[in-house]
Parts: sequence; structure tokens; C-alpha cells
Amino acid sequence: MREPSQKTKSADYLRSILKPGDTVHTILRHVSRSGMMREISVIGPNNEDITWHVMHVGGYRRSDNSGGLRVSGCGMDMGFHVVYNLGYALWPNGTDKPHGTRNGEPDSCGGYALKHRWL
Repeated sequence: MREPSQKTKSADYLRSILKPGDTVHTILRHVSRSGMMREISVIGPNNEDITWHVMHVGGYRRSDNSGGLRVSGCGMDMGFHVVYNLGYALWPNGTDKPHGTRNGEPDSCGGYALKHRWL
């Protein structure tokens, strides 16, 4: 039998510590001169640095300088982008129960399962 991939192991671990409705914090470590790339660290419950696991689940690269995720793009909240992608990767078919409301309707979309805050 094949050994589970690191992506699978990280996803299982993150699902064990993160529940829908939890807040995930992000820290901006660096912005490139052009403004098109950011290095962002991710902090989970109990102030645990979960950047390494998020890197595997989300398919990001890790910066050698800051240890944060290398996230390309601009013009939007890239910390929210990381947390949205994390939630969607953990619950691609949505959560069992609605975790909030969106546009006045119960929401069980995995992308919105986690709340985001900057540190």
C-alpha cells in the first residue's frame, strides 16, 4: 500500500486542528519591489505556525528568506486569498453544517469556512 502524500497528511492534520468558523491569522513578511509578490505566514489556533502545512495543501512555495508562503498577485487581499484557498482545499464539497450566512442565505461553502485576520 502506498504511503499518503505530504499534501494528504497536511490536510488531515489541518482538519484536525481547524474547524469551520475558526479564525486563521496571517502575517505579511515581505512585499517584492514590484508589488506583485508577497511572503505571508499563516498562524492557526493556539498561535501555532501552520505555514508549512498550508504550503503543501495549497501548492505554494516557501520563501527562503522569511519562511512565509510566496503568493503572487496584487489588487486584492492576498491574506484572505490564502485563507479562502485553504478552506476550499480542506472542504472542497462544503461543510456538513452551515457555518454562517452569505447574501442572507445559510453558507456551507468550504472557501468561506474559515475567518481571516491580519496580525
